[in-house]
Amino acid sequence: MEIGRTRGLVVVPVFYEVAPSEVRHQEGPFGKAFDDLISTISVDESPKTNWKSELFDIGGIAGFVLIDSRNESADIKNIVEHVTGLLGRTELFVAEHPVGLESRVEVATKLLNIKNSEDVLILGIWGMGGKFGDTDTNQVCVQQQILHDVYKALTFKIRDIESGKNILKERLAQKRILLVLDDVNELDQLKALCGSRKWFGPGSRIIITTRNIHLLRLYEVYQVYTIEEMDESESLKLFSWHAFKQPSPIEYFAKHSTDVIAYSGRLPLALEWHKVLEKLKCIPHDQVQEKLKVSFDGLKDCTEKQIFLDIACFFIGMDQNDAIQILNGCGFFADIGIKVLVERALVTVDNNNKLRMHDLLRDMGRQIIYEEAPADPEKRSRLWRHGEVFDILEKCKKNKTAKEN
Repeated sequence: MEIGRTRGLVVVPVFYEVAPSEVRHQEGPFGKAFDDLISTISVDESPKTNWKSELFDIGGIAGFVLIDSRNESADIKNIVEHVTGLLGRTELFVAEHPVGLESRVEVATKLLNIKNSEDVLILGIWGMGGKFGDTDTNQVCVQQQILHDVYKALTFKIRDIESGKNILKERLAQKRILLVLDDVNELDQLKALCGSRKWFGPGSRIIITTRNIHLLRLYEVYQVYTIEEMDESESLKLFSWHAFKQPSPIEYFAKHSTDVIAYSGRLPLALEWHKVLEKLKCIPHDQVQEKLKVSFDGLKDCTEKQIFLDIACFFIGMDQNDAIQILNGCGFFADIGIKVLVERALVTVDNNNKLRMHDLLRDMGRQIIYEEAPADPEKRSRLWRHGEVFDILEKCKKNKTAKEN
């Protein structure tokens, strides 16, 4: 009972062949047995009084009363189901086709260092959009949900973020927990939900997934796992499961399947959509683009967005230093901007110092430009298709000639 109070645990009494009232008031055979026990261990009055008080409280807790039970097996099953419900040990959703997950889970598990149970460890998992889900942005609601998930039978009313921080700090320090914060994109989210390692009991593990590695550095997360891209074999298998309901493509579509995988850059989110390849190249699938655009929209500085769009349209494969020189000539602070884009997994720089970008991110950026004026390329801020550039130049030339005449 004392542990239940100090650690916020739930006590579920089982009254086996004894009425709760007998326990509560130490009456009948139970009361006599209690007195006999006290006399045999020769305790003084103070512990006896404490024990009576605890038994009084236990007798008032709703539990299981098993008197003259005719089916103890069923009773045990009911108790287990009740306790399981309190623990909330529900099965987590696993992808329908978990291709490539096992090897990555093994890496993450090693980094979590479960055997060293006394340390509080925070693991950051970093990668580009299309690999994570979405997180709730209402921080008070998430604070409330964390407390509800940890303390199943207790209700906490949180007035605001600051009071929620204090409650989390006080309550979670008593627990060894596993906390997963998915798709975090703001430092304030981390401050509100896991202020520091001191918030958690010994042995706790906190996993943070994000598209922004700079966020992990600010929060001083030293263990970071960069999500590895799927290899060609994994990509083909995942695509085939979604497209053909089997682990390998139908022979007739083998070449087309390889083309889709090459275009999607082995991104799991994109591989779940098997559309006509040429249409996919022109207009990315809405749901894929929406997921990828989260990282772009999360850029605070307008200059960073402009640099991203310029790279998407013109500078993929260009030496980073040359691109920086051109962008700085346009009034951008490209040294800083490109660094931010790399931290956000929107741009990469290869071993030859060339700027690289995932094909789907490239197309997402170009789609943003296309939507500036879908029917009139001349009104768009950037042009990268040779045909459109040629047509506009021809149009300008004709207009100039007409004016001169």
